[in-house]
Amino acid sequence: MAISPAALACIVLAHEDPRHVRRLVEALDPFPVFLHCDARTPESVFREMTDGLPDRVRVLPRIRTGWAKWENVAAEVAGYRAALAETDASHVALLTGSDYPLANASEIRDLLAAHPEESFVDARPLPHPAWGRDGGTSRIRFPHWAWRKHMLRVPLPRRVPRDVVFAGGSQLKVLARHHAEAVVEVVDSRPDLVRFWKRVWIADETFVPSVLRSPALVPDFADEHVPHALWWIGWDGTAQKSPPWLTTADAGRLLERRTEPGEQPQHVFARKFSTAVSSDLLDVVDAAFDLRTAAAREVVAP
Repeated sequence: MAISPAALACIVLAHEDPRHVRRLVEALDPFPVFLHCDARTPESVFREMTDGLPDRVRVLPRIRTGWAKWENVAAEVAGYRAALAETDASHVALLTGSDYPLANASEIRDLLAAHPEESFVDARPLPHPAWGRDGGTSRIRFPHWAWRKHMLRVPLPRRVPRDVVFAGGSQLKVLARHHAEAVVEVVDSRPDLVRFWKRVWIADETFVPSVLRSPALVPDFADEHVPHALWWIGWDGTAQKSPPWLTTADAGRLLERRTEPGEQPQHVFARKFSTAVSSDLLDVVDAAFDLRTAAAREVVAP
């Protein structure tokens, strides 16, 4: 039986910190959540993360995901497939288990209602200046493997698909329903692209952006998306593979980015949070945006 209709369905990709994942699920109430837990996660942690979850949560079949691997895309697509089958949501969001909302259900519903057929994706054509000297084109041009958070590259260029416009962007995104359907359709109908992307470096930052920006695959995307990420990420200017954990010291800039008058649309999610260092900050966020309260748990219609 399908989950009750909602404006937004949420895919959450998690692998640790079950207390925070459960807090995130609660903060996303009443939206349906499709939760994927990395198959490498110990069974005890998985059970702590998933036992006794509310009916609006579906636990997805577990895939062995990992840093920079294609399997992260596979888990994302599995989430789209389940959300499309079990909800009538107008949009589908992809979050990680260290994310958190900066807006309650009513605010998110109003934002999506103002963009009923549009995705929120900051997908930029390659070469992308922020991605190094070659703008990230080597990620595509050469075959790669990830091993213990190290990149293994075969320095032999390969033939690339000619009908694809290569693009890159954050893994985190909110897709309009018809764009999520298009991504699933490409995965099902183009095994050649799946094979190709299994050797692309950090495929979850390029596969969906490239599919969406390719007119041969998704003709309407250029006119039906907002080129703006809905996530505030607390980069602090230091060179890191992942953003730093947020603490109460970040409260000022976090709330400023959410409420800054010139920021349109406003950020409605943020990362990166953990139970160990972020709980006090999350209490501030809950109070500021009316999260995890009865008022925020109204039934949301599409």
